[in-house]
Formats: sequence, structure tokens, C-alpha cells
Amino acid sequence: MAEYKKLIIGLGYSEGRACSWDGRKIYGQNLVQLGSAGCESGADGLFIYDCSVSEADHEAMLHTLRELCRKIDAPVIAGGRVKRLEDVKKYLYAGASAVFLDMGADGNEALIKDASKRFGGEKIYAYLPKLSYTAQAQSLAKLGACGFVIPIAGQTPSLEEMEAFRHCPGICLTASGAADEVKEQAKGLKASLGCPETAGAILALDEDRIGASMEIKQQLKADGIFLDTLQPAFQWRDLKKGADGLVPVIVQDYRNKEVLMLAYMNEEAFEWTLASGKMTYFSRSRQCLWIKGETSGHFQYVKELRIDCDEDTLLAEVEQVGGACHTGNRSCFYRELAKKEYKNRNPLGVFEDVYQVILDRKAHPKEGSYTNYLFDKGIDKILKKVGEECTEIVIAAKNPDPEEIKYEMADFLYHMMVLMAQKDMTWEEITDELANR
Repeated sequence: MAEYKKLIIGLGYSEGRACSWDGRKIYGQNLVQLGSAGCESGADGLFIYDCSVSEADHEAMLHTLRELCRKIDAPVIAGGRVKRLEDVKKYLYAGASAVFLDMGADGNEALIKDASKRFGGEKIYAYLPKLSYTAQAQSLAKLGACGFVIPIAGQTPSLEEMEAFRHCPGICLTASGAADEVKEQAKGLKASLGCPETAGAILALDEDRIGASMEIKQQLKADGIFLDTLQPAFQWRDLKKGADGLVPVIVQDYRNKEVLMLAYMNEEAFEWTLASGKMTYFSRSRQCLWIKGETSGHFQYVKELRIDCDEDTLLAEVEQVGGACHTGNRSCFYRELAKKEYKNRNPLGVFEDVYQVILDRKAHPKEGSYTNYLFDKGIDKILKKVGEECTEIVIAAKNPDPEEIKYEMADFLYHMMVLMAQKDMTWEEITDELANR
């Protein structure tokens, strides 16, 4: 299988507002809105340049970056104000999957070695402000840089310049993205993305074109550039259709696997879903094509498509914006028909259930509740109990009875969740952090 090239959207942050990654153009929408829209439209990641000047604005940028990273799943390469290891840590703690160090800034070349050793080489990129800096690629790679970012401003590096990266990790090239038409944008990227040493491109898109990623990918794909598009293992002709020529599609949330709705596709809806990355269906009542969310804004962005054993039903895992149901409910299956009491054994489901009880105790204290006793005593008492339970786990692990450590771990997890509630943290934040490691 061919290795996919990456198409990454470049954005910047300056004085509380989103801007182009080079800081030259200020946008009307904020960074979270634009970054989310870019990822939803098919971008493989984001490149965020911190153009803040003051320390206060920099802290505000980190807050915005944290909000953005919580909302999206795609990797984020961030940087711009890196002078010491503490700066690298702040970007990573805000949710960035990698940090770039500007080689035009004094001291950053030496900082690459320390940063890669401290945080892992896969999290450190070198930003080369001019093509002349490519001569440093080999030495920077030896210091620990996992990749390189090069602003090419509409020009294509020469073969001699690219030769410097032959034995280095993959690089990302920035492009101006100034062209208004998708074909022109794709043409500008084709030469650089066609180079074997190029892992991907950072694309600057105006805010009204931020959703064009999948279109550009499809154009580049037609030109023989391999990018991550929805390439099906089965063609429409391979599917078994009903008497009406349609195929049913079960739709579920990709995060928690909640079933959202059932709809139908014809061939056109199937092909458009693959091309656009947005779930598209055929309405049996209106006898026409419809893009989910086109009217309401509640789009469904495709994460994965599966086919059942009989090849007559599709399962779509999607990122759902808003509610899937026309009633406004999250799922069309919001009404309970019949239910038998049962114990939830889904691990994350159990964590969420217990955590919701803890949150309810915090919001609505109950007399005699041990949980409320901990909240009443405050953070020091909670921390003391967390520490005690850690010690109990260590002691239990030294004992031969395997049941003992199970009980102690459960006690620890409960007290940890009390601490999470005290600090207003969610399981989603924890699992997102784990997923990024």
C-alpha cells in the first residue's frame, strides 16, 4: 500500500484572533472554529503558529489551543514562542502532538537536543524559515528533530535542496494557498508532494475556503498523489441492494458507539459520501439526494465505513455535529420501548456512570454520603486519600492474593474520580491525553 501524504491546514493566532499561519491576514472566525472546520473537512492535521507578542496573549493562545485540541482528533503541530524547555512543555500540555522550534531564533538549534531527549524526538519539529536552512537538516536530525517545516512561498525546492532530506525523517512543506480554485491549489502542491522526501504539505487557506481539504485531496489523487481519502475496499456494484436499489446504513457515534440513526444510500449518495467525507443519503420520501446537516448544520463527518457479512448493509462511524434526529435529540433512538435491569460492564461506561454519581453528590449533597464527606473536607483530604490508596496498591501487589490488588485498584480509581470532580476534569480529557501518547 502506498504511503499517504499529509495535507495539513496552517493557521496562526494573534491578539486573540485567528490569522494566517504567517500572521499577515486576520480572520473573522476564531481559531477553534476554523481549526475544527478544517479537520472536519478532511485535513490530516493542523499547523498552528503562535504569533502572540505579549506574555498575556501567549497564555490566552495556550488556552485557545487547549480548547481546540479537546474538540478535534487530528494531530496538531504548534509553536512560535519557544525559547526554553518550559515553552515546549506548555504547548504539549495544551494538547499539541508535536512542537516546532524556529531555527531562525537564537538558541533553538541547541534546544532541539534537550527537547527531544526530554519529550521524545517524535514530538519535536524544526522550522526552517528559509530554503537556505536546508543545509542544516542532517545535523538537526541527529540532534533529535523528527521532521521539518519549510515555508516555500509558492516556489518548489530544487532537487539539490531536497537531497538534504534524503536520509532524514519526512518533512512538511508550507504552501501559500493563495489560489482561489481547487485545481490551482492542487497544481501548486503537486510538485512538492510528488517528491519522495516530502511527507506532506501545510496549506494556507482563506477562512471561506477552509472546508476545501477533501476537494484538494481528490484533485491531487487524480494527479497520482496518494493522500488519505475514503478509498473503499468494496465498490457500489459489489453491494447487494434491496428491491428499491438502495442499501441501508446504520450510523453510530465513533467515540462512544452510540447508534444515532438509520438511513439509505443509492449509488450517487455512496460516491458523494466517499468524495466529500460527509454522510450523504437518498431520501425515500422525497426521492432525492440529501447531505445530512446541509440545512440544520448537523453534519456527519465520516470516520469509518464498514460492511456486514452479507454485503447488504453499511455501518458508518461518524463525528456527529449537534443532534442526528430531526426532533433535536442526539439519537433517533431516544425513546425506551422495553428494558431489563442489567449491570453495565463496559469499562468506560462504568467509569462514566460512577463519575456521574460523584458529580451528582457534588452538586446535590446527600447526608451521610462518604463522597460528600470528602468534598466537605476539601482538596487536602482528597489528596491524602489518593496517596493512601496508592500505598495500598503497592502493598497489595506484594501479597500473593490477586483479589486484594483488584479491590485496592478499585478504591484508588474511585478516589481519583473524586479528585477529578474536585478539579472539574472529565474522563474525555483523560482518554484524549492517553490517546495522544
